[in-house]
Amino acid sequence: MVIGTALGWGTIATIALAVGLAFLFGYALTMWGVLKAGVKFKQAVKIALAADTVSITVMEIIDNGVMVVVPGAMDAGLASALFWGALAFAFLVAFLVTWPVNKWLIGRGTGHAVVHAYHH
Repeated sequence: MVIGTALGWGTIATIALAVGLAFLFGYALTMWGVLKAGVKFKQAVKIALAADTVSITVMEIIDNGVMVVVPGAMDAGLASALFWGALAFAFLVAFLVTWPVNKWLIGRGTGHAVVHAYHH
């Protein structure tokens, strides 16, 4: 959100960038630990996809959805309290929705639970 807003991009381009970066960094952070555990790259990709796809998807739908529905948030600049307040609120709502989703996935042995075998 911050990068697209700083560059003056429109709503769709800003959301596309935010979602793309969320997946890129989410998968990369998971893969980093898995690769450090000695897993080959191709297998690490599969593990990251299995571990993070649902979580990141839910997080991004909620986070970006909240930003879109808060009046004026997507058009507010970086110097605006509206932008930062809406972004913080969006993160909070997305966390509150994603947390039970992740707990449910882990309880089923899916989601981030697939990574636990590679933690030392």
